[in-house]
Amino acid sequence: MAIEDKQISYRIYLVAVSFFLVACAITFKLTEIQWVQGDFYRKLAKERTVKNFIIPANKGNIYSADGSLLATSIPNYTIRFDAVAPKDEDFNANVKALSDSLSLMLGKPSAYYHSELRKAKADKNRYYLLARSLSYTEYLRMKRFPLFNLGTYKGGMITEQKTVREHPIGKIAERTIGYERVTSAGHPDGKGIEWSFRNYLNGKDGKIVKQKIAKGQWKPIRDINEVDPQDGYDVISTIDVYIQDIAHHALLKQLELYEADHGCVVVMETKSGDVKAISNLGRANDGSYYETVNYAVAESHEPGSTFKLVDLIALLDDNKIDTSKVYDTNGGIVTYYGRKVRDSHDGGYGKISLARGFEVSSNTVLVQAVYENYKDDPKEFVDRIDRLGLNKPIGLPFEGEGVPYIPQPSDKKWSGLSLPWMAYGYGVSVTPLQTLALYNAVANNGVMIKPKFVSEIKEWNKVIKKYNTEIINPKICSDETLKKVKAVLGNVVKRGTASKLYSKDFSMAGKTGTAAANYGSNGGADKYYISSFVGFFPVENPKYSCIVVVHKPNTSKNNYYGADVAGPVFKRIAQKIFTDSPSIKEIENLETKIQKVEVAYQEYNDKIQADKKTLPNLKGMAGMDAVAFLENLKIKVKVIGIGKVKKQSILPGELLENIKTITLELS
Repeated sequence: MAIEDKQISYRIYLVAVSFFLVACAITFKLTEIQWVQGDFYRKLAKERTVKNFIIPANKGNIYSADGSLLATSIPNYTIRFDAVAPKDEDFNANVKALSDSLSLMLGKPSAYYHSELRKAKADKNRYYLLARSLSYTEYLRMKRFPLFNLGTYKGGMITEQKTVREHPIGKIAERTIGYERVTSAGHPDGKGIEWSFRNYLNGKDGKIVKQKIAKGQWKPIRDINEVDPQDGYDVISTIDVYIQDIAHHALLKQLELYEADHGCVVVMETKSGDVKAISNLGRANDGSYYETVNYAVAESHEPGSTFKLVDLIALLDDNKIDTSKVYDTNGGIVTYYGRKVRDSHDGGYGKISLARGFEVSSNTVLVQAVYENYKDDPKEFVDRIDRLGLNKPIGLPFEGEGVPYIPQPSDKKWSGLSLPWMAYGYGVSVTPLQTLALYNAVANNGVMIKPKFVSEIKEWNKVIKKYNTEIINPKICSDETLKKVKAVLGNVVKRGTASKLYSKDFSMAGKTGTAAANYGSNGGADKYYISSFVGFFPVENPKYSCIVVVHKPNTSKNNYYGADVAGPVFKRIAQKIFTDSPSIKEIENLETKIQKVEVAYQEYNDKIQADKKTLPNLKGMAGMDAVAFLENLKIKVKVIGIGKVKKQSILPGELLENIKTITLELS
C-alpha cells in the first residue's frame, strides 16, 4: 500500500512539473510575443484590420483661350449583378419589373434580361455584367430600379466607378490636347498637354485610414483624412476654338480632295506666339482622317522651296547681292557636279531678277545666287542658318519634337552638292513649326519667338503660373532686309506662284513649297510629294502666321504643287478670319452684351442657389462650362456645335427633378 501511494505521489509530482514547464513555456512565449515579436504581430493585426485608402484627387480641366472646355474628367460606371445576394422571394417578386426597366434604359427586349437574370440566379453568378459606360445620371436611375432599390446587399447591384477623360469638342486638336495612360506593361505614358502638364493637372491624392468591420466593409476611423487630396490645377491653352474649327475643316476638306496621306496646319498669333489652332490629320485604311501623330511638332522633313526664305535673308543681310540682281535661268536647268537642278516651269524663265526668281520659285535662280556667293566659304551660309536657330529643336514642352538636320561643312557627308541642294530645300530637314517660326519672325519685325501652347495654370480664378512670350532670336536680320523680304513675300501672292490665292479684299504674304520626297528609293518609284504654304496676314500689320503641309497628295489628280494643294487651306483660314471677325466697335459691343449676359446669369443663379430646384438660363455661357455646370446637377447633356450657348432645349425655370437630358445648341 505504501509503495502504491509513493507511485501516485511521483505521478502527481510529474504532472505538476509538466504543468509548471508548460506554464513556463507559455509565459516565455507570451513574453517573446509581447516584447520581442510584439511590433511584428501588432503591425500584422493592424494591416488586416486597418488600412490606408487612397482618395483620388480631382484632375484639372484644360480650357481654350476663349474659355471653352477642351478636356475634363467625368465619372463612368459599370454595373454588375450579384445573383446570390437577393433572397429568392425578393428576386422572384422583382425580376420581371427589373427586366422591364433595364429594357427601357438599355434597349434590349425585356424577355432577354428576364432570361439572363434568371440564368445568373440559377448559376449563382456573383458578377454578371449588365451595362458599361453609364453616366452619373444613368447610374442614379438604375439604382432606383426594382430589386436594386433594396440596396447593395439585398438587391445585388454592384457598381464599379472610374473616371474617364472626355474631349467635349470632339476630335478637333485631339492630338495636341493629348492623353495620359498606363501601358499594358504598367508604365505611365502620354502625349500632348495632358502629359506634358500632368504635374499640374493631376493634383495629389489624399489618404484616409479605415478599419475593417462586418461583411468585409471598411469604416473610417476618424472624421478627418490622414492626408487631404489636392485637386489638380486647370490649364489654359492658347487654342481659339473658332479658329481651330476653321483650320481643322479647311485641312480636312483638302486632304479628302487630294486623297493625301496626312497633313497639318498651324495658326499662330504673330506677336505673342500663341498657337490659336493646330490640326494634324492622318488617313486611315477606310479613307477617313483622324489625329494620331502631332506632325507639326514631330515630323522633320525636307521643306523644299519654303526654305528659300533662308537664301533671301542670307544674301541680302550679308550684302552679297540685291533683289535686282539678274540671273539667266538657262532654259530651266543648271548643272553642278553632274547633277541637274531643274525649274518646275519647262524652259525656265529667261533672264529674271533675284526677287522675281523668288516670286516664281525658280530653283535655278536661287541655287545660282547661293552657290556663286558662298561656294568659297559655305560655312558662312550654314552659320547664318544656325544663327536663325534652324539647326536645333525649338524646345517645345511636348515629348517627341522632331530633330532638324542642317549639314555642316565639317561633316564627312558634306560634298560639293551640299550647298546648291540646300539652296532649294533639299538635304536639310526641319519641322513645320520651325519653318513657321521663321516666317513669323519676318512678320514680327525680325523677332523670332517660340510657339506657345499654354498661357496659364490656374486654380479657379487664381493664377498659379503664367507663361510669357519667349524670344528665340531678338533680331533675325536688319530692318532693311526685312522690308525687302516682306515685299517679295507679298508679291508671291500678288503675281507669283500663289497668285491663285490673291484677293483684293484682304492681303496675304507667303511662300509655296513643293518637295519631292523618297526620291532616291527604289529607283525613284517610291517618290512622293510634300506640298506646303507658309506665310502671314494681313501684310500691312500681320496678326497671324500660318503653315499648311500636305504629304503624299494623289498625283493622279494632276496637281501636287503647294499653291494648289496647301495654299487653299491657308486662304480659307485667312478669309474666314477676315470676313467673320467683327470690327473693334462691334467687339466692344459684343463684350458688353456678354458681360450683361454673364451678370444676368450670375444673378439668376444666385437667386436659385439656395434651393437648386430650377434650371437657370444658360444662354451666353461658354458651352463647355455649361456642360460642366449641368453635369454637376446630374443632368445628361447633348451638345450641338461649338462656342457659347445659343439655345437650350429646356427653358429656364423647369424643375431640375423633371430633367433627365438637355440639348445645348452652341454658336
